[in-house]
Amino acid sequence: MITFIISIVLLVAGYWLYSKLIARVIGIDPSRTTPAVAHPDGVDYVPMKPWRIFLIQFLNIAGVGPIIGAVMGAQFGTASFLWIVFGCILAGAVHDFISGFISLREDGASLPEIHGRYLGKGMKQFMRGFTVVLMILVGVVFVNTPAKLLTGDPFVPAFLQGVDGSVILYGWVVIIFAYYLLATLLPIDKVIGKIYPVFGILLLAMAVAIVVAFVVHGIDLPEVWEALDNHHPQADSNPIFPMMFISIACGAISGFHATQSPLMARCMVNERQARPIFYGAMIAEGVVALIWAAAAAYFFYGGDASLYHGEKDAGMVKLIASTWFPPAITFITLLGVVSAAVTSGDTALRSARLIVADFMHIDQKPIGKRLLVALPVFAITAGLLVFSIVDNDGFQVIWRYFSWANQVLAMVTLWAVTVFLSRLHPSKAWYWLSLVPAIFMSMVTISFLFVAEKEGLGSLMSRTVGYALAAVITLCLTALFFVSQRKNSHKAQ
Repeated sequence: MITFIISIVLLVAGYWLYSKLIARVIGIDPSRTTPAVAHPDGVDYVPMKPWRIFLIQFLNIAGVGPIIGAVMGAQFGTASFLWIVFGCILAGAVHDFISGFISLREDGASLPEIHGRYLGKGMKQFMRGFTVVLMILVGVVFVNTPAKLLTGDPFVPAFLQGVDGSVILYGWVVIIFAYYLLATLLPIDKVIGKIYPVFGILLLAMAVAIVVAFVVHGIDLPEVWEALDNHHPQADSNPIFPMMFISIACGAISGFHATQSPLMARCMVNERQARPIFYGAMIAEGVVALIWAAAAAYFFYGGDASLYHGEKDAGMVKLIASTWFPPAITFITLLGVVSAAVTSGDTALRSARLIVADFMHIDQKPIGKRLLVALPVFAITAGLLVFSIVDNDGFQVIWRYFSWANQVLAMVTLWAVTVFLSRLHPSKAWYWLSLVPAIFMSMVTISFLFVAEKEGLGSLMSRTVGYALAAVITLCLTALFFVSQRKNSHKAQ
């Protein structure tokens, strides 16, 4: 419990101290006119109250990431606690804050447009396609997950079940998919702005309930020094680096977050709101991830490891809830997980619509044009959904590609943020604030390609060779930045 308490304190301190440094470096200016005030369109550029934007941002970026991802990451041992805390403060929240601030300053620009401005036109074109693909994968994952959670689960009321599980599964898929289309097309304040704050409060309440359970049941949580070695059941093929850093994304750093920030940048009325909404929401997510990771660790290798019988992902969520809560609260916890998934899937597809509309210059005020952009995106999503359900390994394949692509996007965004900082302060070295995380995430995502045995090339080469290749490529990227930074410095002079 000592580790858990210190970790929570560090996360809160990170917000109060480190975020203020970042805010000073990027130059928050409360007097500047924001995009929502400059040209509200009643669809995407809609001024909203700060507390509402915070809860929407929190739910947008959270999804099941700080729950399922944290549970998966906890399998590796208490090193997961360290990654959640320091990854969140020094990498994830910095990534979210500065990329969101750039969008706020640049008229609510979508993420690929930001990549293009700071990494070149070629990168912009590539990331347009890459980001849309990732958003579609998010949509698939976050339809499949809640549909399966609601099918054949003993805590779901009988009237929501059916005799034929497959029929009920497809029924949930259709319902969730129909909601996605509705939320993607309607103005942001009509559906998302109204129901997201409620679900955001529910997600936070779930985390608080688990902390209360820690106290009530006298849970003896593992300390960080007790299980730092790799505890993964397939540790030989799953080294902590880079596997744990891919598994725990949303609780520490996630490229998906930067795709969601422009949605909220188009709703803020003051730049001062950027710090609590972008950096603060990431810290809140880190707290949630830490709570779920600690709870899972208790069953994996802690005080009640005897109750663990191989449950994974959603199964661990059910085990945690059913062990500590009565049936009614267990059901509410399940609904909270479902709502977290659903409310990230719809904004992912909304982001895909906006990204496509931005680079094709299609006005999104008329609903007919919104539908024109959304239908192809939804058609591709539907095709992948069928694959993820029909094929026995379909969901696992899509999840692995989603996880890796998510961290690649974070890495590319960190490099764009680093270039932004180097241009903002050409005579100072404030770019190190994001350069170190950019280098680290480059090593994580590139080494995954060479080390992962199932998803990458790990079966074709030794792990040492894989790490060496990743290090060489990472060093080349770093050298490329410094060469570019030096050229820009000479031009500025």
